[in-house]
Amino acid sequence: MEIDLDVPMSGFSSLESGLRRPSEDINQPINGLVLSSTEAAYRNGDVGGVPGLASPTLRDGLVTQQPGTLANLKTRENSELNQDAGVQLKSASFAESGSSLGDEITVGDIAWSMPIVQPKLLATGLCYDVRMRYHCELEAAKPRLDFHPEDPRRIYHIYRELCQAGLYKDPQFDVPIVDKPLERIRARNATASEICLVHHANHYHFMESTAATPDEDLVHLERQYDSIYFNRLTFSSALLSAGGAIETCKAVVGGRVKNAIAVIRPPGHHAECNRPMGFCLFDNVSIAARVCQADFPELCRKVLVLDWDVHHGNGIQQAFYNDPNVLYISIHVHEDGTFYPPGPFGDHMHCGAGAGLGRNINIPWPTKGMGDADYLYAFQQVVMPVAYDFNPDLVIIAAGFDAAVGDQLGGCFVTPTCYAHMTHMLNPLAEGKLVVCLEVSSFSTPREVKLTDLARKGGYNLASISKSALAVTRTLLSEPPDRIMETKPTKAGAATVDMVRVYQSRFWPCLRSVSKSNTKDALRAYQKQQLCDEYDMIELSVFRDRLSKSFKHQVLATDVERRKGSHQLASTTQMPSRFLSSSTTHIIIKPDLKRHDWPTLKWYDVNSPISQCEATITNMYKYDTLNWYRDWAIKEGFAIIDVNFPNHIADSDDADELDYDKELETAKHLAERAELAIYLWENYIE
Repeated sequence: MEIDLDVPMSGFSSLESGLRRPSEDINQPINGLVLSSTEAAYRNGDVGGVPGLASPTLRDGLVTQQPGTLANLKTRENSELNQDAGVQLKSASFAESGSSLGDEITVGDIAWSMPIVQPKLLATGLCYDVRMRYHCELEAAKPRLDFHPEDPRRIYHIYRELCQAGLYKDPQFDVPIVDKPLERIRARNATASEICLVHHANHYHFMESTAATPDEDLVHLERQYDSIYFNRLTFSSALLSAGGAIETCKAVVGGRVKNAIAVIRPPGHHAECNRPMGFCLFDNVSIAARVCQADFPELCRKVLVLDWDVHHGNGIQQAFYNDPNVLYISIHVHEDGTFYPPGPFGDHMHCGAGAGLGRNINIPWPTKGMGDADYLYAFQQVVMPVAYDFNPDLVIIAAGFDAAVGDQLGGCFVTPTCYAHMTHMLNPLAEGKLVVCLEVSSFSTPREVKLTDLARKGGYNLASISKSALAVTRTLLSEPPDRIMETKPTKAGAATVDMVRVYQSRFWPCLRSVSKSNTKDALRAYQKQQLCDEYDMIELSVFRDRLSKSFKHQVLATDVERRKGSHQLASTTQMPSRFLSSSTTHIIIKPDLKRHDWPTLKWYDVNSPISQCEATITNMYKYDTLNWYRDWAIKEGFAIIDVNFPNHIADSDDADELDYDKELETAKHLAERAELAIYLWENYIE
């Protein structure tokens, strides 16, 4: 029989058995104490670390001790046993209050040593079912071994890697097992109602019909879909894959395991609500998230789905695009919409809609070739700040390993160590409730290849994804990741992450740099100080809440009193004549029609003034082409009002200062400018 080794044998005392009532199971916790099965210790006569103490028997609802070599207890009357019950229950409270090993309590005539009973540590779960391999191509294998990229061998290679590493005990692998191995989670068929939480009913019925379709018709049918193949066992494998994801997530949310990995196929993140595509039949991750939200409404309200597959998860994005309770983050190759799945939906500007606005974040690599430093930079700058701000109840990783180094088709260079680090960073979220669900690990394979080339490339890919999955699983088991060797992101990778951070900052304040200073504001502040020093100009206050922030430092006027020799501090609360006492006033209005504020910045290479160069502090110069006009106006004795209209007008303290994509001449900008002009006329000019 199985012995629970989570609690040492010496940690069991007769007190634990004495607290047990007849209706309670031997493995259930009592008063917070986790009890283990100790039948083997009873048979040996060793209980509580004391040799020769005979097995207890049940009498009148309490466990009493039979005569043994240590003590010879007399049978008691019912009243005495009932009296002992109160003593034992008090002892339990004493144990719960923190008694340490060696503390003694007295129960009846015997003093017992009270050990510390540690809480039972939850295991990491593993979901795998060989029947998921039954989904495969119908066409006979070619002599050149033309394997399909979504190869049934994928899940077996990962499972074998975990077993050979000693993380799970399988009789066919004779290897030492770790102290706390993976706990098996049994897959089951997902129900129609569960699948229809994400997919349309007609999609479910279509997939169901494939189980009774002749092979010849299935071969013809798969050619009508985007990268899909069928056989008559495809539907059952797809049900198991979705059901495996559901059971794995439920085991984590329900507290059966601390975290888990689901080695499942067919994959799911490309499957849309009404059609299969990209080797994906049912959207496993989305279905599992919906089921957990329905079955655990108090424990699983908000779900974070992190998709690091090299392809964009269009199916997951579609499922949650309007949902404020599911945050979807995808890191994928986009190549301006030409990488699979083609189209603009994986770009950084698709941020969700309606109530889900801001709950969809795409980090689209512009090209292949991204490595560890690029992915970690994305995590540090975008993923983790947003994830902590979102504060999910469950984290699901849609884990395709086709960005791994060695995958000929993904074209990226993510190492197993990087996958481990990303998992490690996500692990503290949601109190450690983290599920890793396998997705597509390769997308397309050259169909005409030599046998030796295919064996080399395909085998290397299977080894690559297996090593990556192993590194992730070790991290789930609380092993620290290895050291990352690559720490500097590529220019393209850093630029992409910064672009996403800026664009998403309108929805996530945590992405806004606290110490940022907009260049236009800094330049205008400098220009204001320069105009005050050279032309005795002073800022005109705008006493309207809506305008004061937008036009700070933007309205200046000459101070006549100071120009006459009075050096007292000017105040805009005095009569406007102080500033505009001249009979003629020149108003300089600078509408920013070229989408950059005056003064302008230019930079030159000192060796070649007409050549382009990188802008630095040392080679940047400020040009203000209106200085000659100010000089002339001051010389002629004219008063000046200098008004600068910025191209971006802030409407609140939380306004998106980084958003410059809007058209300049909008109704809002025109209304703000008109309001300022009327305010200046009524208060300073008229």
